[in-house]
Amino acid sequence: MSIPLFDLTRQNDALMDELLATAERVLRSGRYIMGDEIDGLEAEAAQALGSVNSLAVSSGTDAILLALMAAGIGPGDEVILPDFTFFATGGCVARTGARPVFVDVCPYSYNLLPEAVEAAITEKTRAIIPVHLFGQSADMSRLMPIAQKHGLRVIEDCAQSIGAKHHGDYVGSIGDYGAISFFPTKNLGGFGDGGLVLASDPIDFGRAKIMRVHGMEPKYYHPETGGNFRMDAIQAALLRIKLPHLSSYNAGRQANAEYYLKTFGENPQVFSPTEDTATATQPEARLILPLTYSHNEVTWNQFTVRIPGEGARESFRNHLQEHEIGTEIYYPLPLSQQKCFERYSPDACPTAAMVADECVSLPIFPELTSDEREKVAEAVLSWLNQ
Repeated sequence: MSIPLFDLTRQNDALMDELLATAERVLRSGRYIMGDEIDGLEAEAAQALGSVNSLAVSSGTDAILLALMAAGIGPGDEVILPDFTFFATGGCVARTGARPVFVDVCPYSYNLLPEAVEAAITEKTRAIIPVHLFGQSADMSRLMPIAQKHGLRVIEDCAQSIGAKHHGDYVGSIGDYGAISFFPTKNLGGFGDGGLVLASDPIDFGRAKIMRVHGMEPKYYHPETGGNFRMDAIQAALLRIKLPHLSSYNAGRQANAEYYLKTFGENPQVFSPTEDTATATQPEARLILPLTYSHNEVTWNQFTVRIPGEGARESFRNHLQEHEIGTEIYYPLPLSQQKCFERYSPDACPTAAMVADECVSLPIFPELTSDEREKVAEAVLSWLNQ
């Protein structure tokens, strides 16, 4: 039995008749850009995600970029973000002409350290981008007061965390802007690229809405330079079919994560961090589980563990590959070590580098069967007990 890291066909096959009928309806409508499908998705997503305003855009990357542009970030500005995240977070900052400032992360939740953020603030700092990595909220209850104290904008990177909560609030509705991705492997996966910008403040939202269409308001008049960040109508229509199932998709991932945490946590070779784990001290363990905070509702876009020790991660992945189990490394290199960011002379972030050297993700997609889940666990435990 081969178990992939994810299988998109299982989820989409269950809705295929409805998806095909919807695609045909949009194709026959002759309306492929903006229109009722976009309006419908935006209204339904706003209701589902606790945000007053929702803007459908062309990708998760463009959602971050548009939020930065709408927030007025540009040359001469600095934006603080975690060193351990997908490239788009830092790449979008650089594309505005601002300087990305990379700071270190928690070794167990993999999210931004608030104390590192405060230490990195200068007179040029204009914004913070907390990334809710792998489906768990960053520490917004500590980050927001820091931002308010220094007059900084907060752009939440929710690309991997649609539906996640922090102290009961949906991620993306806490800061000034939220950026969501509908890349096919996300918890709410589309059929190509797509994204969403969330904004609670109507002025912020109105600015983003204008900048989505080349900074145009009214038609053919451009007070600002925006971009073409529109979502295709067919993508919106298909996402509207899947959106009502988001809660069940997330529940499936949560059940799989709970099984892994319990099953692996009982093994003496495994370290299970707790909320009072306060340092990056390397524990004596062959596998380190992710830390989940009790005040967070985690949606588990990935289930990422750490495998410390020289050559251990390669051994672990090879062992799972022999058992026909898919794995992936998110992410093998911190942003501060990417060649394109050398010109910023970034400070070293040792914990981010350590996590990048040790992390590996296991299958957790919601359609994973109990037999498949058990096979993954058996293979992991057999490696631990070698």
